[in-house]
Amino acid sequence: MDNTSKRVGVIGGIRIPFCRNNTSYADVGNFGMSVKVLGALVERFRLHGEELGEVAMGAVIKHSSEWNLAREAVLSSGLAPTTPGITTARACGTSLDNAIIIANKIAAGQIEAGIAGGSDTTSDVPIVLGERLRKRLLAINRAKGWQDKMAAFTRGFSLKELKPSFPGVAEPRTGMSMGDHCERMAKEWHIDREPQDRLALESHQKLAAAYEAGFFEDLVVPFRGLKRDGFLRPDSTMEKLGSLKPAFDKISGHGTLTAGNSTGLSDGAAAVLLGSDEWAAKRGLKVQAYFLDAEVAAVDFVHGEGLLMAPTVAVPRMLARHGLTLQDFDFYEIHEAFAAQVLCTLRAWESETYCRNRLGLERPLGSIDPARLNVHGSSLAVGHPFAATGARIIATLAKLLEEKGSGRGLISICTAGGMGVTAILER
Repeated sequence: MDNTSKRVGVIGGIRIPFCRNNTSYADVGNFGMSVKVLGALVERFRLHGEELGEVAMGAVIKHSSEWNLAREAVLSSGLAPTTPGITTARACGTSLDNAIIIANKIAAGQIEAGIAGGSDTTSDVPIVLGERLRKRLLAINRAKGWQDKMAAFTRGFSLKELKPSFPGVAEPRTGMSMGDHCERMAKEWHIDREPQDRLALESHQKLAAAYEAGFFEDLVVPFRGLKRDGFLRPDSTMEKLGSLKPAFDKISGHGTLTAGNSTGLSDGAAAVLLGSDEWAAKRGLKVQAYFLDAEVAAVDFVHGEGLLMAPTVAVPRMLARHGLTLQDFDFYEIHEAFAAQVLCTLRAWESETYCRNRLGLERPLGSIDPARLNVHGSSLAVGHPFAATGARIIATLAKLLEEKGSGRGLISICTAGGMGVTAILER
């Protein structure tokens, strides 16, 4: 952001506990979860009746009736009904993208404050009609008289047409799941099973310790009987993780990704409040941290690049703009889609060959202090409702920086489609 831009403050965030699909939130849906977090944010920051410049929410898996989920949630949130809402989707980076949208509008002086967030459920998924039945129903609708409608209904009809189509998790371009792609990455970068399990175990241990210390008391609002994330396993051990069978490569005998070191299908929602210094001061609200910059990148995963490696490209671009090195951060929040994905990212930044040939750098970005990585756990222990993860991470990092009193934090999120969304917060 240039020198004429307004500073963008992260004032705070809220989420509901994340949980496994088909459990506590199975009948809530994106709308119910979005209303819950927006309403909790309104309550916490005394925004009832306030008109904000924009609310940007998102969902990756949603029904067609939720075409503008954000606007509908706003109307039930307690905010002024004159607050606009926009709904977006970029897989796992969705709510970080929404924070970028809000931050850019504040920096440009277009708005003074806004909310960014997202929700996702893999419990309440849209079930789609098969292509032949869909076309048949359209033909029936177009037909004029009842005889033509009956003919359109019966002509060539087969009971097979009644079979519904469920949302898939495979990449449309490759037909492979994200886990299958990540398994390939693990083999390419020689990431063994033990460090993956170790990272997963540490994620659970860190999250459990943060809950015990009360870190999440003002970040997580109880919902549907849950006070903590349903994925959290504080009693997990390396032995338990080591006993799990490969979840994706089940044939070769060399699969290393398991249900323990991969994120599970999740339900949940999160949101963060952003505003200018002036807007916050008028309302007696404290700014926890400032949204400095962001960068998005993509890789050619169809022709061989690792599906989840785009953050390795985005981060050095962002660092270069600010004359920063990878070591100039107090905290690193790298989304744990899979333990292997985090470890591949770190290894790529340490690789002289990768940094020179792929990133065009004279030297490797280097290693980071592991004690600064995901200090209160991340997606492997928390869960990963796709569109909610970015807002969760922003809220966590902003509070970490506020508690420290100064510093800088790096956010890195990989997404489906071979993309990555990254950002810098500072205080």
